[in-house]
Amino acid sequence: MEPLVLVPGLLCTEILFAPQISAFSDHPVMVADNRDHDSITSMAAAILEKAPDSFALAGLSMGGYVAMEVMRLAPGRVSRLALLNTVARPDAPEQTENRMRLVRLAEDGKFDRIAPALFTGLVPPARQEDEDLRNAVIEMARETGPEAFIRQEKAIIARIDQRPNLGAISCPTLVVAGTDDPIMPVEVVREIHEGIPASRCEIVPACGHLSTLERPDAVTAALKAWMRGES
Repeated sequence: MEPLVLVPGLLCTEILFAPQISAFSDHPVMVADNRDHDSITSMAAAILEKAPDSFALAGLSMGGYVAMEVMRLAPGRVSRLALLNTVARPDAPEQTENRMRLVRLAEDGKFDRIAPALFTGLVPPARQEDEDLRNAVIEMARETGPEAFIRQEKAIIARIDQRPNLGAISCPTLVVAGTDDPIMPVEVVREIHEGIPASRCEIVPACGHLSTLERPDAVTAALKAWMRGES
């Protein structure tokens, strides 16, 4: 079966893809570890070092930044691409300012405040009281730790604008957006779909930023179709 590489987002671990890992148990699945690197390029290079010669690649949020960088570095290695709740744009000044504020919190020993604060901006109002989802976010942050969080934020701040590179992506590509994503709205995610000729855009209703956990059935169904070559 075709190998599948999953790339988590900021402060996320394999928990982010738990429903999909279970659903794709008949495939070789590798989950990238983005905790030890301080640039998007080094995260991408680590994936290329450990992954099979050819693989399907799916990334969410920061994982999407890494997946696009993998495509820039070694497009021939990737058989199909899925970009979930992510953007090709570089960081805007106000985003960088907010990231540095969070970095300072982590450096000041207040890392435990970050995940609960981020949670309110990740999910729509209807999911704010979802304790299972909140606990998953906090557990992923605990597993990541403050030092890795700081490295990840600085990598995100320094990432390049991938929009000029989208047209070179020729493999079958799935782009996923959530209708209620507070961080990456549909119109911004759709830029990726519009930039990649061989892409299909799936809009998940009543879904925030953590689509794989918020709407696992819908996202898994889209990924299954993608793996079957239906997108």
